[in-house]
Amino acid sequence: MIHIVPKPTDTPEDNSTGAVIRELERACARYRLLDLAAIDPLNSRLEQELIWVCGIRQDLHQFETLDVLSLSNRIINTPAAIATCASKVMTTALLMRHGVRTPETVYLSSEEQARDFLMRHGKVVYKPVYGYDGNGIRLVTEPGDLGPGPWYLQEYVPNDRDFRVFVLGGEAVGAITRISRGLMHNIHQGGIGMPVEIDDEMRAIAEVSAAVVGVDYCGVDLLCDREGYTVLEVNGTPNWHCMAAPIPKLLASYLVECERKMRA
Repeated sequence: MIHIVPKPTDTPEDNSTGAVIRELERACARYRLLDLAAIDPLNSRLEQELIWVCGIRQDLHQFETLDVLSLSNRIINTPAAIATCASKVMTTALLMRHGVRTPETVYLSSEEQARDFLMRHGKVVYKPVYGYDGNGIRLVTEPGDLGPGPWYLQEYVPNDRDFRVFVLGGEAVGAITRISRGLMHNIHQGGIGMPVEIDDEMRAIAEVSAAVVGVDYCGVDLLCDREGYTVLEVNGTPNWHCMAAPIPKLLASYLVECERKMRA
């Protein structure tokens, strides 16, 4: 049995959970939906089950419930991986520690240091530490535009597009480029996505990024600068809009195989 935590942002027109469920049904796999809000993790009776988290609310009860369930169940992605990917600070720290290229980044509570970083680069990108879908990201060019701290700031890398690589089970299986005239290329912010081939450099940096944060599957967001690809973030509950690769089918097959190994 595969237990599924549906993505809370699913809509009838954009239903990630439903797309994978259809593939599970085609594979005759047994599954049930799991409502985290209805579970007392201290008395759940879930033992040695496979739980797929398509998405999670930024909700303390849901995260604590998953964390406790992970003690005796196989969760994809793990609560630790979801938490790591949710925090841009922790993701960046792990990328830096393992030598993965990422734009120069700081996380500061000192306004003086934030101003110094801005003045050194001329332009920087402010991002909410726990933001999603591109919400709250903005270009900062003047100290007066920094707003209240603390500040997660990245150097600005001039570009008109980014890339998302979908990594599953350690392997890059699909990629898109997202193009826009603005700072953010996220499709939810008006970016236009189209599939692209995965080149060797893209594959290498995406796969090592997934390994560094410890996820079963993820979307690795990249920019291309004069030295090659650089990693912006790793998304632990990614969408796969516009990808030519059959991500729902691949993901369903991965879940079925993971459960089979548990029962072997």
